[in-house]
Amino acid sequence: MRFTGQLEGSETDFNEGVDTGRASERLFTEPSEKRQPVRGLTELRRWLLIAFPFPVVLTMLVVALQFIMTRRGMGDPDIWWHLRNAEYLLQHHQLPRYDMYSFTVAGHSWINHEWLAEVPYYLAWRAGGLAGVKSLSIVLICLIFLGLLYLCYKTSGNFKASVAACCFSTFLATVSFGPRTILFGYVYLIVLLIILQRFCSKGRAPLWLIPPLFCLWANTHGSWLLGMIIFLIIAAAGLVKGRWGRVEATPWTPSQLRKLVVAWLMSASALFVNPFGSRLVLYPFDLAFRQKLNIAHVAEWVSVDFHNLRGKLVLGLLVVLLLSALVRSFPWSLTELLLLLFTLYSGLTYMRFLFLLAIIVAPIIAKILDFFPPYRRERDTPLMNTAVVLLMIAAMVHYWPTTAELQDSVAQEYPAEILPVLRAHPPAGPMLNFYLWGGYLGWNDNRLKMFVDSRVDIFEYAGVLQDYLDLLAVKEPQSILDKYKIRYVLFPRDEPLTYALQHDPEWRVLHSGKVSILLERTGEEFKGTAAMATSGGP
Repeated sequence: MRFTGQLEGSETDFNEGVDTGRASERLFTEPSEKRQPVRGLTELRRWLLIAFPFPVVLTMLVVALQFIMTRRGMGDPDIWWHLRNAEYLLQHHQLPRYDMYSFTVAGHSWINHEWLAEVPYYLAWRAGGLAGVKSLSIVLICLIFLGLLYLCYKTSGNFKASVAACCFSTFLATVSFGPRTILFGYVYLIVLLIILQRFCSKGRAPLWLIPPLFCLWANTHGSWLLGMIIFLIIAAAGLVKGRWGRVEATPWTPSQLRKLVVAWLMSASALFVNPFGSRLVLYPFDLAFRQKLNIAHVAEWVSVDFHNLRGKLVLGLLVVLLLSALVRSFPWSLTELLLLLFTLYSGLTYMRFLFLLAIIVAPIIAKILDFFPPYRRERDTPLMNTAVVLLMIAAMVHYWPTTAELQDSVAQEYPAEILPVLRAHPPAGPMLNFYLWGGYLGWNDNRLKMFVDSRVDIFEYAGVLQDYLDLLAVKEPQSILDKYKIRYVLFPRDEPLTYALQHDPEWRVLHSGKVSILLERTGEEFKGTAAMATSGGP
């Protein structure tokens, strides 16, 4: 058999330079106990070659890279109110349908369009605290890139090129690393792409899985709309036949087209299987066309900045794609071209979608890197492979984030220092809080009512977000503070509003820490009410 021949060849190389006649004579005349170590070594090598071939080492390299890029910090201010929503759902067996966390929009109608993704994060928190939440996000990111590696290999046929493509895409995708609900959406996207890739290459695939996939996706995250668009692009690319330079299109057979149309229509119908009906299905369109302040002012909705490292990586990607089109006879399918153009527009226009671009462009990069030498089993070194894999696993176990480490990281970004003060002396009036801290404060002390948090939609609808942005710009702050009867302000030390209030005689510092400053208004209208006890110094 071929497998046995490869092992025999390896032994011959090992004994190169030895008189083969004498070696054969010794092999048959020496006692069996002296020959046993050689047999044992060969048997061990055979099993290690099965368990730890070089592709496993490369796969672990991809996993280790995801771990390195994700292990630090919590990274997403939304996670706190996601946990709070899930806690409410599991305690009361119903979804919150109106705001319960703020005093500015209390009672306003609100839909929790990501409820199904919140439950796993809450269960992870119940199981392991912050470390549990972080571990779930690491596992999700690893699953995404393992699926992407499989997709790249099925597309390119070159495993080494696929690993290189996934490693490059990792640096584009870091924009959404962290305990985020959208990670579930990207898991679903990978599953969708694997099914459709199989259908494109073999003419058959389990398309019946796609409608229930979209049902889950719609209840998990609004990124289901991206999946529907990508599904539509892949189906539409097969409606034409032709060749335009290096781009070619192969049409579907009538049977294939009929199956795709049925799967797409059933998937569109499955979107409405949710607790909020059409309101949840329409939410992504509401975000795109109604939430103007959200799109304009939230950091992840800005365009790519080519002056930072991530922007330079995107620029490098564009150069690679351009050069490959100019100097190589690299064939493009119409599907690849249309998907690339769609995701390039999305990723360059809104930095949030660089993760989407990373997923779509990775198989294309793997095909461009087809000059990477293929894996050759006869040259494999299973003992070395085993040592490297075990070393990477041991390193990840050793450096796996702990709750204590994550708490220290959180304390550098959030006002953990003020929590004991607020618990001991609850505010005696409305408090203006920093936008990114709202969810964190409410999760850690549910008695507090926030001015604003990162649920941008509900605050934009009510006009509160615009008032908050005006406060950040110190634009008529007194009138806005009076409008909401603000008595306390909890803000970062280096914000312009903080500086302005510190130098206003009507305000005094109640607590000053490394991250935050708590100020109290001392005007005439507040003199007759009880004040919080002062803690700390200016």
